[in-house]
Amino acid sequence: MNEDILAIGGFFFTVIVLTLGYPLVRAYTRRRELEPPKQQLADAARLARIETAIEAMAVEVERISEGQRFVTKLLAERDTAKVALPPTDGR
Repeated sequence: MNEDILAIGGFFFTVIVLTLGYPLVRAYTRRRELEPPKQQLADAARLARIETAIEAMAVEVERISEGQRFVTKLLAERDTAKVALPPTDGR
């Protein structure tokens, strides 16, 4: 008789645990899926810093290229100015 009561009690205990446990586990896993991982937040901040650094480098590269264009223009004008001068006899 004690084994029959133990089996019935075990059955109902299992049903109660499954009935209450399944929704709790499901809610827990949904909450874990919805919140972003801490590593992802750190990665987002790092990517923002990298983006800022790249933008700063792009500005500096643009300044360098402007300087290069200016120097190239000056050298080109200097060469045409030499050609435009009449040759001197040395007298």
